[in-house]
Amino acid sequence: MTDKPYSPASERNREPILAVLRRWFTDRQRVLEIGSGTGQHAVHFATAMPHLVWQSSDRAENLPGIRNWLDEAALPNTPSPLEFDVTGDWPSDRYDAIFSANTLHIMSWPEVEQLFAKLPAVTTADACLAIYGPFNIEGQFTSDSNASFDRDLKMRGVHMGIRDVAAVDALAAAAGFNLVEDIAMPANNRLRYWKRRRA
Repeated sequence: MTDKPYSPASERNREPILAVLRRWFTDRQRVLEIGSGTGQHAVHFATAMPHLVWQSSDRAENLPGIRNWLDEAALPNTPSPLEFDVTGDWPSDRYDAIFSANTLHIMSWPEVEQLFAKLPAVTTADACLAIYGPFNIEGQFTSDSNASFDRDLKMRGVHMGIRDVAAVDALAAAAGFNLVEDIAMPANNRLRYWKRRRA
């Protein structure tokens, strides 16, 4: 299909992310990807990990592009993408893994709070959470390029910005998720992994 959306960043980061997810998701069955964007990650990860049902989701305006990627790949483990906004209705199904890439710095902080607060309603008791993107540490940018990126974000929208790991970890903890691993990734990004605490 010639009208598929394309993200060069998704193409660059997919292999480093996959290398980690293969380990983290080896015993998972159903993944909800929040903010699937173009759909490139969904196709790549679902192809590489056929034991997973990879459920993509995004806002309505992004769904046609995601469908184009999924339809062309015609994989048996990628159901139709869900229309999903963290401030609206959440899926009724439960998932044992949640994945999201490059979303927290695009959302407003209240939207980030909503994302974490509602995770318990869509996750199993042993669920895990993996989030990829840039993060600040102790309120400081980890690179000059991230500082520049944050300035660019704020020019696009004052609600955007790179989030601090401590603030995000606090939201995760309040939702019942403990940080297990935090991996430095190329281009000054991180891939962070939480596990849900059993009641």
